[in-house]
Amino acid sequence: MKKRALVSVSDKTGIVEFCSRLIACGYEIISTGGTAKALQDAKLPVIGISDITGFPECLDGRVKTLHPAVHAGLLAMRSNEEHMAQLEKLGINTIDIVAVNLYPFKATIMKEGVTFADAVENIDIGGPTMIRAAAKNYQDVAVLVDPADYEKVLSELEAGEISLETKKYLQYKVYAHTAVYDSMISNYLAQQLGIRYPDTMTCAYEKTQDMRYGENPHQNASYYSEVFPRAGSLSKAKQLWGKELSYNNINDANGALELVKEFDEPCVVACKHANPCGVGTGKTIYEAYVKAYESDPVSVFGGILAINGEVDEATATEINKIFIEIVIAPSFTAGALEILKGKKNIRLLELPDIKARRDKSAYDMKKVYGGLLVQDYDETLFAEENVKVVTKRVPTEEEMAAMLFNWKVVKHTKSNAIVIGNADKTTGIGMGQTNRIWAAQQAIEHAGDKAKGSVMASDAFFPFPDVVAECVKAGITAIIQPGGSKNDQLSIDACDEAGIAMIFVGDRHFKH
Repeated sequence: MKKRALVSVSDKTGIVEFCSRLIACGYEIISTGGTAKALQDAKLPVIGISDITGFPECLDGRVKTLHPAVHAGLLAMRSNEEHMAQLEKLGINTIDIVAVNLYPFKATIMKEGVTFADAVENIDIGGPTMIRAAAKNYQDVAVLVDPADYEKVLSELEAGEISLETKKYLQYKVYAHTAVYDSMISNYLAQQLGIRYPDTMTCAYEKTQDMRYGENPHQNASYYSEVFPRAGSLSKAKQLWGKELSYNNINDANGALELVKEFDEPCVVACKHANPCGVGTGKTIYEAYVKAYESDPVSVFGGILAINGEVDEATATEINKIFIEIVIAPSFTAGALEILKGKKNIRLLELPDIKARRDKSAYDMKKVYGGLLVQDYDETLFAEENVKVVTKRVPTEEEMAAMLFNWKVVKHTKSNAIVIGNADKTTGIGMGQTNRIWAAQQAIEHAGDKAKGSVMASDAFFPFPDVVAECVKAGITAIIQPGGSKNDQLSIDACDEAGIAMIFVGDRHFKH
């Protein structure tokens, strides 16, 4: 039988050269639609799909390759004498190479204003059927879905034959490709129907980077981005300078990025091990950076900075006075870049839409061994109608502003969490403790003398009045917490006795 290749691609990268070299290896080319035209325009001989099937393309091209003359040629096992005898009796030729990539469903649904009808029309039927059939018969058919594999296949073919190892690799790529394709379709349709938590969940990710190691040097790791990168996400950032990001860099940078989105005014967030260690706001980015740095100069060293405005020369000069792992910002002035690039170990990331809020369709996911926890992101601060002053003393306007600032920070601090600070900067942060009093003591210890006159934010209620007692000793003037403990009155009484103002907001912000 003649050696034949069936070629039908949406992505026509390299397809003319690929087919030209196949022809030189003795292959006939079968093709359809736009691919056939591109090959004919390049003066390459092409057999139309209708010449193989004996049936015209119909239904606006919806039915072209769905025919026994195609699928028998793909699925016949060459080592099976009965299969080959049936092909000969039916007058069907084998197809030995398939190069197909699918209708651009992803590109279609990413277009602004795309209609449901347009999306559905770009669901490929014949393509997935062909490549899955060819991949099932991998030992006899080489099937390519990625133009990046053309050269490898051609090189082996020109040297003699395509190896079984390569065919198995191509088989794997087919099913990985169709799995992602189908997951995009099913997730799109679920969104259209408003199905938030389906009975089965499939998520598609694309490898962005192989890493030198994971959380620790003995662990292997890679970074995968969502197939549809979201505005304001780390996956959309452009690296301007420095070594590749590490596993811990990405995790820590994501923590800083999530917190800085809480602020509209110029803000700088310093993070260490995915926890904030200093947060500052100001009239300028420079002023915000100085406040963030002064919040905890010890912990900021070797940390990550998320900045929601352009980094200028003055700010860059201050940043360069210490070691910083990463600076992520919407932009850098030319002068700031020149200054920061003076340190070879710093990494600079540009994220123009750093202030973009989360897409409401996004999930917060945590992998556990053998399962996956899926929830909505914690997007609220508190419901205004639930806020109530529970002490005799009402907070001042300045204290209210300070409590709102620190409430935003405690929301993004690992539980148990306590944050103390003023209206424009943190003064002490206690995080990740197994009890609330330890978190409070840690925050107060970090703040030192700066604790006096600060306010306190707690991510959950006080089961005992011991935290209030620590506030009294430190000179803290106001407290914001969810409330809801059966012992709330004990803490309220302790505040009243000390003249501390306290508000309950009703919402807690556990972060584990």
